[in-house]
Amino acid sequence: MLMASAQAQDFGLSFSYFIPKNGYFSTPISPFSIRGVGISLTDFLALETGASLYRMSGLNVKDLPFTTKDPLVGPNFTIFIPAELVLELKGGNVQFDIKGGGFFFYGFDQKINYGNLDRAMRTYYSQDVLNADLSYENKPGFGYHAGAELTVYVTNQVGVSIECNYLMGHSKFPLTGSYTAGTGNAITTTDVDYPDAKIDLTGLEFSIGLIFSSGGGGPSPKKKRRR
Repeated sequence: MLMASAQAQDFGLSFSYFIPKNGYFSTPISPFSIRGVGISLTDFLALETGASLYRMSGLNVKDLPFTTKDPLVGPNFTIFIPAELVLELKGGNVQFDIKGGGFFFYGFDQKINYGNLDRAMRTYYSQDVLNADLSYENKPGFGYHAGAELTVYVTNQVGVSIECNYLMGHSKFPLTGSYTAGTGNAITTTDVDYPDAKIDLTGLEFSIGLIFSSGGGGPSPKKKRRR
């Protein structure tokens, strides 16, 4: 069964990165990332899935009373699982895939970036100094994505792959607590509650890698597996 599975797959090695909107450059943790595993429905359509464990350097939080372009959570670990429909266009030694679907993600070992959060709240509440003390509820998130992949086979068995996906998703991240602030000599502590807060997983995921075809002869209708 293992031999048959190997013959039915193209294998590859790629380097992937994620650039979040209003966040910090992030990378998956090797070797805990396997993507592009799937089945062919026809010669031109396929279903793909996989999983990646990302080390997110920083993500933003939206739907707060105030806005900021600085990340408010992170670093953390985020498991990312996509499910996508792939339209495969093949010609000669070139394959162009158009992809789209949904994804699930869950961040754990969450940390609030109080440096960025305090600055944003200090500006919003018009205080000279401000220190927040908040707790959160961590919840799973969902979203959708679309992208494309270009693979050029430089030999019958080896191809170069470039892929880019745009992700749009969020997870509920309600915040509650208080902040202590002061203007001049007046120091006050105020309770706050942000029930609509959400972690924003929006941004570009891109990768570049090598594809090794077990069958030879360039693009095949079987799906690739990348790590």
